[in-house]
Amino acid sequence: MVTEARIARVLIADDQTLFRSGLGRLLEEDPRITLVGQAADGLDAVQKAAALKPDVVLMDLRMPGLDGAEATEQIIRDNPEVKVLILSTFEADSYVLQALRAGASGYLLKDAEPAAITSSIMAVLSGERVMAGAVANRVLDMLTGASTPKEFYDGLTAREVEILKLIANGQANKQIAYNLKISEKTVRNHVSHIYEKLQIYDRAQAVLYAVRKALVEI
Repeated sequence: MVTEARIARVLIADDQTLFRSGLGRLLEEDPRITLVGQAADGLDAVQKAAALKPDVVLMDLRMPGLDGAEATEQIIRDNPEVKVLILSTFEADSYVLQALRAGASGYLLKDAEPAAITSSIMAVLSGERVMAGAVANRVLDMLTGASTPKEFYDGLTAREVEILKLIANGQANKQIAYNLKISEKTVRNHVSHIYEKLQIYDRAQAVLYAVRKALVEI
């Protein structure tokens, strides 16, 4: 006896209307997928997940108001049977870990092929976890101890990462020294070590690095 393949009821949450509607059209070409709704932000996703009871929520991370990780946490807390699959442009470590801690069943990058997204939806529906290759390797390295958080930031210490965040938020050395209760000379030393380790030469490059690593909101 052949069992009928299960149809996945999917809710897409993304603040980019064009991406959301385009992805919805692509997914509906697969007979295994039924699109039950679209949400424009995290709060909308939480409300629609409660009302529509989808099997899988495709969740963007960067959304206004309630972000994807917080929305994921709320959805899974209130509807434990719903699976959340993160679909993001970011492969930065802090985002991956935030999403996984929130209870996401998988993490894909937005440049994935539609076929890969649909097969990932079916996989999480059957209880599997899925992850984009680049993301999976980094998480696996961290979980197995092959990499440490320090290595994620190219050898920066926790203090240097803290100072880099403040630089990226536009603080001058004097402000950083005041906030961290250290001398301005110590800040200058840390900044010079940061530049050396990252092989950068000015604050603009430091900000770009911080944005790439999701250490600062843009």
